[in-house]
Amino acid sequence: MAQQLEIEFKNVLTKQQYEQLLHDFQILKNAIHRQINHYFDTPTNAIRKLQSGLRIRIIDNYYECTLKEKSAEHSHLETTDELTAAQAEKMLAGQGFYAPEVAKRLAVHHIPLEQLAVFGSLTTDRVEIPYKDGLLVFDHSFYLQCDDYEVEYESKDEIKGNAIFDEFLQQYDIKKQIADKKIARFMKALQTSKQNNNS
Repeated sequence: MAQQLEIEFKNVLTKQQYEQLLHDFQILKNAIHRQINHYFDTPTNAIRKLQSGLRIRIIDNYYECTLKEKSAEHSHLETTDELTAAQAEKMLAGQGFYAPEVAKRLAVHHIPLEQLAVFGSLTTDRVEIPYKDGLLVFDHSFYLQCDDYEVEYESKDEIKGNAIFDEFLQQYDIKKQIADKKIARFMKALQTSKQNNNS
């Protein structure tokens, strides 16, 4: 299990900007890794109300459960438990909860584990590149009927990270347009599709 403070900056990209960055950084196809996020919440959206997110992430044969809790504008406290494939499958099917450290954090917020259920999934093709003391990430995500692109920069220092990220955006002529968290974008798309179905 790992608990860490994640400091990250995100910006929206167009498809053209994303493809240009892959070209500029000479990213080969085999450097792009697919990950699938399955999001959980209670029927009353208890986790969303905490401005937090709970997910199981699958990358190839690796499974983990992470609770992301907002701690400041650009930082989150992440609590992660590694899972086996069988544990992940049971959790996704609503047959138990096998992430002990995450469960402890949820207990702090009085969130009943038995009420948790998957409400949606999002797939991301991700590239990670070490960049100026941090990590640069290019993401292409698809979910529901949406396709979107973003660049993230993860840093250990908020002030320094912010300056490096701003400089990066200027260098590549990318307009500053802060991206919502993936789970927030997913929720927005979910609301829209529900409204369209009801109209």
